Amino acid sequence: MARHSNAGAVPEALKNFDFLPDSANVRAPVVAALFGVSAATVWRKAKAGKLPAPRRISDRVTVWNVGEIRASLNAVA
Repeated sequence: MARHSNAGAVPEALKNFDFLPDSANVRAPVVAALFGVSAATVWRKAKAGKLPAPRRISDRVTVWNVGEIRASLNAVA
């Protein structure tokens, strides 16, 4: 039986980030890739207020707003 792995796969949201509306949401792996940090660092920086606060949309899904992420990226640049 063949196993398929997504390890190292680039999320679609990251590939198309420039085309997403500001009202869209992305998950932690996309935020981590945009800032060039690990997922753990994303959570740590969000907790410290250095990244926008995430929103919980269900019990197991937390997302960041694309418009807020863009503003944060522009502030860093």
